[in-house]
Amino acid sequence: MISKRLLLGDEAIALGAIHAGISGVYAYPGTPSTEITEFIQNNAPEVRSRWCTNEKTAMEAALGMSYAGKRALVCMKHVGMNVAADAFVNSAITGVNGGVVVLAADDPSMHSSQNEQDSRFYGKFAMIPILEPSTQQEAYDMMPYAFALSEQMRLPVLMRVVTRLAHSRAGVQSVTPIPQNALNPDNERTHWVLLPGNARRQYASLVEKQPQLMASAETSPYNKVCGEQKATLGVVACGIAYNYVMENEPEKRGIPVLKVSQYPLPEQAIKALAAQCDTLLIAEDGQPIAEEQIKAMVGADYPIKGRLTGDLPRMGELTPDCVGAALGVVTDEGLPAAKSVVARPPALCQGCGHRDVYDALNKVAKEYADARIFGDIGCYTLGALPPFRAIDSCVDMGASITMAKGAADAGVHPAIAVIGDSTFTHSGMTGLLDAVNDGANITVVISDNLTTAMTGGQDSAGTNKFEAICLGLGVEPEHVRVVVPLPKNMEEITQIIREEIEYNGVSVIIPRRECIQTLNRKLRQKRAQQ
Repeated sequence: MISKRLLLGDEAIALGAIHAGISGVYAYPGTPSTEITEFIQNNAPEVRSRWCTNEKTAMEAALGMSYAGKRALVCMKHVGMNVAADAFVNSAITGVNGGVVVLAADDPSMHSSQNEQDSRFYGKFAMIPILEPSTQQEAYDMMPYAFALSEQMRLPVLMRVVTRLAHSRAGVQSVTPIPQNALNPDNERTHWVLLPGNARRQYASLVEKQPQLMASAETSPYNKVCGEQKATLGVVACGIAYNYVMENEPEKRGIPVLKVSQYPLPEQAIKALAAQCDTLLIAEDGQPIAEEQIKAMVGADYPIKGRLTGDLPRMGELTPDCVGAALGVVTDEGLPAAKSVVARPPALCQGCGHRDVYDALNKVAKEYADARIFGDIGCYTLGALPPFRAIDSCVDMGASITMAKGAADAGVHPAIAVIGDSTFTHSGMTGLLDAVNDGANITVVISDNLTTAMTGGQDSAGTNKFEAICLGLGVEPEHVRVVVPLPKNMEEITQIIREEIEYNGVSVIIPRRECIQTLNRKLRQKRAQQ
């Protein structure tokens, strides 16, 4: 049965995965990937879909499902690829049984991220196929194709999207779903046991597959040439950049375009395009990975334009206008200038418990000349902005505790770490264990709002377990303190912070109060049911 729906790119990916017969989706929430798993949770109860503690555990669970012969989808934002990298890279060496697709949602322009790394580098590094849809329809269509390719090549497949595709809508036509694979655990042990002898054989097998992967890219239905005439300028357009190129109507200017949505790069098609053009423009939304490879393919003397040459911006998202300028398209002139709008930076919600935590920390920190507060990744990172200006660092998931430890090792006192509940179970527990084992003189604040608030209120893996976790890691029971962050409790909270700062060792303070947004949603749902 064929039907058409208006879907976000993330939702199209999710629906495509459901229709491709997945048995599990494994993910940690992170913008712009979160809606994929949420859609599956809300629309496919037959698919295993509980949130994972972090991206590494998600990747490993998907490998376990693949080992059992079933199809699994792994979802994360681009920085999550760093967390999953150990399992991800080794999955190319073990290979797969049931199909595995790893969905990485990149964030050019860093709308909600610390960097704008390009996940295609990970796919190239692991030597596996990469798919990069240009539209929501293509994102849907690629899912069954990706799982079939994964099982055909017995390799995981990386699918890379960007924010503009993930969070924009279009009509998507769906087709009849494929049933889930039958349970079929792999009986071949050697390629799953990566002892050096086995790993060397498996790596050799991966290298031997590279010509097949290149041949698949050359004949892929997602790599195509539009216009074949000889021209002064030709374009290689990757993923969503193809849309920006086509919006500038290259066919009217006699500009041939090679659309690339499957990697490895189709070398023969690129060389054929270069042979009929004097110059190539490489349009890709991300880092200049294709531009660098194509320059190596066609030779140093062949003129290549792109992000490295300044013809396209070196940083941030591409736009139809900047691509049009690189194509020599004159944009409309004489339009009225937009009125200046005062920027409104994001802020912690009114009524948020994090506000009371920062009020208390700031009050106590002023009593110490050299106090330093190390922050972490979450909505509480907004404590770096006015009116609080409370945190001195925010680097990556879990870094607050280990940076506080390192600073304390260097002699900083007090060294205070502020970390959220979900981030603590994602990446903070190991840092706390390091601090306990070394007897570090730090105070850790686990600001517990009972949810993964920054990405929309998903379940937090450690809810109602934090005291037990801290005790299990070796924090002394009398130095695991729980408070309720409310203005009326400010005197108690500040006194507890002072006491734990003065303790020469690892102490943990857990301010616990439900996220105001999650609470409001629950109250609205309750009223609606009455």
